Amino acid sequence: MADKPIVVETQNLTKVYGDGGAVRALDGINLTIREGEFVAVMGPSGSGKSTLLNLLGALDRPTSGVCRVAGQDLTRVVDLDRFRSKTVGFVFQLHNLIPTLVALENVEIPMYEQPVSAAARHERARRLLELVGLGGRLRFLPSQLSGGERQRVAIARALANDPQLVLADEPTGNLDWELSQESTEELMGLMRQLNRDQGTTLVVVTHNPAVARSAERIITLRDGHILRDKRIDNVYLEDLKEFKESALGRAILQGTLPAELPALTTILPKLRELLKAA
Repeated sequence: MADKPIVVETQNLTKVYGDGGAVRALDGINLTIREGEFVAVMGPSGSGKSTLLNLLGALDRPTSGVCRVAGQDLTRVVDLDRFRSKTVGFVFQLHNLIPTLVALENVEIPMYEQPVSAAARHERARRLLELVGLGGRLRFLPSQLSGGERQRVAIARALANDPQLVLADEPTGNLDWELSQESTEELMGLMRQLNRDQGTTLVVVTHNPAVARSAERIITLRDGHILRDKRIDNVYLEDLKEFKESALGRAILQGTLPAELPALTTILPKLRELLKAA
């Protein structure tokens, strides 16, 4: 991965909101993301996750520091709208599809500013919808699609102009409640596939650990600083480490498991051995 081109680079990136009692949403962030990486950004509310995404997507400007995306210093880009349309794709919690347009037409929208024919727009939109598993839903309105399907359309739209970077802000946060776990797994499976097969560089902001574990790298923010930046090489091992820090995991390691859980006694030695090794 170290030999891949740099897509995102920040140096002492800082964003301050307000005067007097100013809030430092980001405070000196230094970050490098290379082509083809799948990065999840986590952190509690107010940690700076969405602010970072807005700066990377040229939706806001930093107070100080440098933010380069695809080799361009965003503080020096004059036409940010054009930069965004050519370089960055967005997937938001609310899919923001136009309700009166069918799926195919929604995916075509970003291409209207590009010098391509109507036939080329139509064909690319069709291929992208097939890529995200919606080849049979081309002529469906958003109201005729499930929450997961609407987000798939949003992902196809984000890929319309072949961006160098795709930013997703809580992409699973508004999925159908009754099918949320299944829909989340399907959607994140799709994003992993796009990352693996298409080489798409993805940055996903999420509060959901299950979503974050779909990525190969997790950046944790707190109070505008990077608290942790780690690569996920083995999801199973990461799950074990998380369980190790839980109340039950600590009780198993310390031998203080409640007597009301006799069913666990037969597997405790092996489980304790696994946790110690994690």
